[in-house]
Amino acid sequence: MQKVYDTADAALEGILKDGMLIAAGGFGLCGIPELLIDAIVKSGVKDLTVASNNAGVDGFGLGKLLDTRQVKKMMSSYVGENAEFMRQYLSGELELEFNPQGTLAERMRAGGAGIPGFYTKTGVGTVIAEGKEHKDFGGETYIMEEGIFADLSIVKAWKADDTGNLVFRKTARNFNPPAAMCGKICVVEVEEIVPRGSLDPDHIHLPGIYVHRIIQGEHEKRIEQRTTRKREEA
Repeated sequence: MQKVYDTADAALEGILKDGMLIAAGGFGLCGIPELLIDAIVKSGVKDLTVASNNAGVDGFGLGKLLDTRQVKKMMSSYVGENAEFMRQYLSGELELEFNPQGTLAERMRAGGAGIPGFYTKTGVGTVIAEGKEHKDFGGETYIMEEGIFADLSIVKAWKADDTGNLVFRKTARNFNPPAAMCGKICVVEVEEIVPRGSLDPDHIHLPGIYVHRIIQGEHEKRIEQRTTRKREEA
């Protein structure tokens, strides 16, 4: 099976459709599939539901899909750093399903493992628990969360071979593995495609069985919040 494609547009051809659920890897601006996001913007597909830890920033990452009004609903943990997100949400243009960060990661992982739901104490007694099944175990109350089964996963990795085995770089690993696992189709962008057999099996973070299509490209590595100390007077 040929998994390597020349461009993001080609890798997404025949997959995108209005109203689909997309799981996107990344944390802030670290490890985000920016080339695939740009291709989705270019496609004009609309009414999307996007499961992602956050929604990028204004004008970059998933923020571009908000700018073009292609997202109907976000399933997220953190929605700061994005004025357009806030404007659309407060005006009622954008639906938002808040998820505690660990719960969101586990919902993606559960979807990838074929688990339809699980119980967690996180969120009990808060608005997160409203409308969800409650159950007691050992005298403690838990709420049920559902696994995420996405139509498409878009993720970013550091290296891949042509079979789709992936290696992530340091903290850019973040949400990418669980996001990749929960999609019916997983499309990955990488910095480098290496020869088959050159990756140490013990160092592979996600096996190629989860990956359907791969592209290689140049990436812009931004710093979301730059903090520096003032220069001391000589």
